[in-house]
Amino acid sequence: MRFCQALMTELYRHLGADTDVPAGDIGVGGREVGFMAGMMKKLSNNTACVFTGKGLSFGGSLIRPEATGYGLVYFTDAMLKRHGLGFEGMRVAVSGSGNVAQYAIEKAMALGARVITASDSNGTVVDEAGFTTEKLARLCQIKSQQDGRIADYAKEFGLTYLEGQQPWGVSVDIALPCATQNELDAPAARILIANGVKAVAEGANMPTTIEATDLFLEAGVLFAPGKAANAGGVATSGLEMAQNAARMGWKAEKVDLRLHHIMLDIHQACVEYGGEDKQTHYVRGANIAGFVKVADAMLAQGVL
Repeated sequence: MRFCQALMTELYRHLGADTDVPAGDIGVGGREVGFMAGMMKKLSNNTACVFTGKGLSFGGSLIRPEATGYGLVYFTDAMLKRHGLGFEGMRVAVSGSGNVAQYAIEKAMALGARVITASDSNGTVVDEAGFTTEKLARLCQIKSQQDGRIADYAKEFGLTYLEGQQPWGVSVDIALPCATQNELDAPAARILIANGVKAVAEGANMPTTIEATDLFLEAGVLFAPGKAANAGGVATSGLEMAQNAARMGWKAEKVDLRLHHIMLDIHQACVEYGGEDKQTHYVRGANIAGFVKVADAMLAQGVL
């Protein structure tokens, strides 16, 4: 708390609803956002809170914690369906065991996938039977409430634990890297490709190295870059700001529905600019769609 408050003594000058709006990330959740938001209110003598990812007691949004993981699966599902595939019956490897990973597992399960891995910085758990609702709830409890490790979860359920290893050596149809940057490198990509992976979608920020990305694209693996696939978090931050501006909160179903529509719109933009080949080039599509949107705005405002 003291660190968060000390940070805000200078940072608060540079924040504002139309200036810069911070949100949480690795190691910064609702608790830390609360500490910083409270200090900003004290220093600015203004009750307006420009943070997103806030607690529900002071302007947060339902579905915000779930948004990145849910959005990742919504995007991936649209990508799979466009190419005649789907989550139903697919073996899925998820890396990480934090917010993004937990909710990606939950939503993938809801769509019929068999999620068989989760991980942390110490190792990977492999569950060939797949996660269940009960197992996932216990994993969330161990990680969120007990500050435990994946090894503790694996031991409790008698599952295979790969100490010091990532999930990418396991044979799967879909890989969802949801841990941290550069976690999926070229050697791991080669193993996934050799094992017949069909799709890779980034839940974390830049979890796949450039070399690994190139390997997936060359091998014809469907690849969804994080700038598109994990946009659900920042999109729902926007929905949180909309609720704050209206001085009202929306039901979870409404937020989730809007999130789903946003991810489908992002997917469609990638398809529009992703080439006319049988298989959409999502990296190209995301890059061009983003560029065109910014360029059009700059032209309209006379910047160019």
